[in-house]
Parts: sequence; C-alpha cells; structure tokens
Amino acid sequence: MSDSKLEAAWARIESLAAAPEAKTIRALFKADPDRFANFSQRGAGLLLDRSKTSVSPEVQAALLDLAVAADVEGKRALMASGGIANPTERRAVLHMALRSQLPEAPEACAEARATLERMREFTEAVHRGELRGATNQRFDTVLNIGIGGSDLGPVMVGRALWRAGDPMRPIHLGNVDGHGWETVLPMLDPRRTLVLVSSKTFTTQETMANAHLVKRWMEASVGPAGALQHFVALSTNLKATAAFGIADDHVFPFHDWVGGRFSLWSAIGLSLALSLGWDRFQALLDGAAAMDSHFLETPMDQNLPILLALTEVWHVNGLGLNRRAVLPYDERLRRLPAHLQQLEMESLGKRVTVAGAPVRRATGPVVFGEPGTSAQHSFMQLVHQGPKPVPVDFILIARPDHRHIENHRILLANGLAQSEALLTGRNAEEVVADMRAAGADEETIARLVPHKIFPGDRPSVTILMPHLDPFTLGALIALYEHKVFTLGALWNINPFDQWGVELGKVLATPLVRELEAGVPGADHDGSTAGLLAELLRLQG
Repeated sequence: MSDSKLEAAWARIESLAAAPEAKTIRALFKADPDRFANFSQRGAGLLLDRSKTSVSPEVQAALLDLAVAADVEGKRALMASGGIANPTERRAVLHMALRSQLPEAPEACAEARATLERMREFTEAVHRGELRGATNQRFDTVLNIGIGGSDLGPVMVGRALWRAGDPMRPIHLGNVDGHGWETVLPMLDPRRTLVLVSSKTFTTQETMANAHLVKRWMEASVGPAGALQHFVALSTNLKATAAFGIADDHVFPFHDWVGGRFSLWSAIGLSLALSLGWDRFQALLDGAAAMDSHFLETPMDQNLPILLALTEVWHVNGLGLNRRAVLPYDERLRRLPAHLQQLEMESLGKRVTVAGAPVRRATGPVVFGEPGTSAQHSFMQLVHQGPKPVPVDFILIARPDHRHIENHRILLANGLAQSEALLTGRNAEEVVADMRAAGADEETIARLVPHKIFPGDRPSVTILMPHLDPFTLGALIALYEHKVFTLGALWNINPFDQWGVELGKVLATPLVRELEAGVPGADHDGSTAGLLAELLRLQG
C-alpha cells in the first residue's frame, strides 16, 4: 500500500475523531440496540467487548482500512514465516514457534520442540526424585533469579496458577536490592532449593549479582562442590555458565528470535514447569497456541488482537488518550498489569519509525493497574472524575476456583458496575434527585452537586474469561502479545527492540566502581555528581 493511501487512512481517523460525536458512547447504544453483540467478538475461549468505547461502525470501518493500508496482514505473515520482523537487530521474531506449528518456519519449531523436550525430561526427573540436591534430599522449592522478561512473566503466571499441592513452590528474586533477598530468605531451605539463573547473556548485572549472592549462601550450607548441584542456567552463553560452575546438561538455551518480554514460553518458563507440573505448563502453551491460530487465521473484523490494537489507536491517536488502566478482577492476576507494563511500554515506547525517522504520531501509552476491587479505592477516582478520560481494560473471570461464591458475586458486580458507571455517569438532575430522596437540604444539595457529577462517556473494554486456568491464561497473554505486534505495524515502529534500556546500564558500570572506591568520578553532570558525593558522605 502506498504512503499516500496510508496517510489518507490516518487523515480519515483524525477527521472522524474531530467530530463532536467522537467522544459520545451512550448515544451509540441508543442508536444500536444490538451494539453489544455487534462489538463483541470471541476467540480462543475469550470474549472481547468493545461496545463501551466510542468506536462507531464508521470509525471501525476506517480503522480496518488503516490496518489494510499499514499492511498488518503482510507484516503478520512475515513474522510467522521467520522473516526479519526485528529489523534493527536483523532478527526473526518467532516466539509463536515455542507453542505453535508454523508451517513456514519448520526449523525454528523443531528447535523449540527439542528444548521443550529437554525441559520436560528435566522437570519430570526432578519431580520423580531422580535429580536431587547435594544432601540427597528432594527439591521442593524452585528459586528463579532473573529480571525484566526473565522475571515478570514467570512471576505473573506463577502467582496466577500455583496452588497448594503443586509439585514445587516457586520463589522469585528479581530486584538487585538486597532487601528482596532478605524477604525470600526465610522461605528457603538450601538443601531442598533448586536455583535457576535466567539470563540469555549470563552477564545481566542485577541477575548475576543475585546469582553470586545465592551461590555464596548455598556454599555455606552444602559446600562449593555441592552447591553446583543446585544450580541451573537459562542462557545461551555456555562459556559464562561453565565459568560459574554450571554443567552443560544443566543449561537450557533459548534463541535470539525470542525477545525477553515474549520469553516465558521458552526455557525462561522452566520455573513454571517445575512448580506447576509439565501438563499444566503444556496447557499454558496450548492456550497461547489457540490465540496464535485465531490471530493468524481470523479475518481482521473478527480478530481479537487486531481489534484491540485498533481500539487503542482510536484512543491514543484519535482522542489523545495516552494512558490506559488494566483492572483484572481476580487477585491471582495481581502481577498482570506489571507484566503488561513491560510488554507494552518497552515494546511501544519508541520515538522513531522502523526507518529511523521521527514518528509523526503518538505511540505507546502509559499502562498501569491493580486488581479490582482494590483499584476502586485508589486511582479510580481519577478515572471517573479526572478532567481527561483514561481508557480501562476490565478482565472478569466467570467461575472462581474457590467456594466463596458470595465474595465472587460481589467481585463481579463491582467490575460490571465500574464499567457501567464509566459509560453512563450521573448528571446534575440525577444527583439532585438522589440527594433529595436521601433527605439532603437544598443548601447541601447546591453545594455538593458539582462534586457528585460523573461525566460518563468514558471508554473501557472488557475481556471475559470462563475461568482462570493455564489454557485461558495462555490465551490472554498471547492476546496482548499480538496486540503489541499489531500496534507496531500500525505505528510503523519496531516493537521488538529496546535500545532505551541500554544507556542507563552503561552509565551504571562506572558509578558502581565509584561507590565501591568511595571516590566520585569527574565525568558526571552537576546533579549526579552532587548526589553521588552526598551518598558517599552519608555512607561514610
């Protein structure tokens, strides 16, 4: 598609967004009694409801035209075939090969299956007690040391799915802050703990600092030689893992076509296989594969990831709404917003196009969130009555895995009520009527009416899941992964690199040496030099 047609498609979106009715949602329901049915789609066991947005049929048609003009389907085919979908690093992007059969990328799929088979054999050997620690005791705890994509995905999934009685207890150590280690230390018995060091390069500063700390702790209990029986590496750097002392048969690699924030399906997911059991880890992969098939095969006007991405384009580029809240109404998904922060903001926080030119439109919004109903007692005040709308993703689970049905009814009712309140709001007349019915005097009514008005017409989407299990969680995570790809295609940016995290890492190295030596360097800006000097004074 030519640049002129792409710009025409963008101009159409911007023209529709400038119309007075572009921000009105309630009127769309009045005009279309079947709006919920027309703007709800299903795939891989999930239901996506976009009816509570201002995407009208005309806007939807324009957004789909934009997807055609941006060649979303062509770029999708390139990714699935193993083409260079990450052009700055000249890499393929094949995380789908870790869980799906991709006919045009058979070599990657075969490599992925070989690694998964090794992971399965290792997991089952640990669970059978064939692999034990230095004191011949069975492992009952897996400690995963990683950061970023080597931590956030496994932490999120582990906390969502682990339950008492599962094969091993998962513990995660991500932040280099020693307080994190002190927090998990009382939960660990060195004789029964299997340690996974998750770093593709085996040079990640925070991860390796924690790995050496844990190694010293393990050596103090079972000796230097025995400690190495407790360590596994998830890495591609065999030279570095050997230098650490980890045998090659305890090293599980993953490929450069797997980005960190897309890697929980790879060897990085070994902590999940060990803690949940292989069958449940496989079900996680199967759920993601079901969403892969939906994404690759379903027409765009029914395709959940593409429609979710197009809705975000409408909000970000059409309406100028550059923030989004994620509210999972399930305590088990407490860490999902954090995982999505990395997945989306690290992928889509880009200021230049694939060709290196400055972007002409806004790209990734700020993502934040908390579980409901806790969020209702914190930032939802801003979402309801702040001067600028904040789109919300509500995630609801129909059936819980507990017997406290009344609690679950209250949870679901609150999730539905929040999205309904954002849509309908409450005008002055309704506020006055409610206050009079409650017996308020006229002076109080006049004073409080402006504060009690809810503007309404505030957008949200709802993702409804029948229950939370490995399959549905796999589908949910893959839904957001493919949304990120689609947004990258629409914005013409590369969502698979992350150069923005590099500079801080580079600058941290000399600062570590200066803090260790107690002598500040000369090559810092005035603020950093002053703060460094003050820190050294306070530590001295």
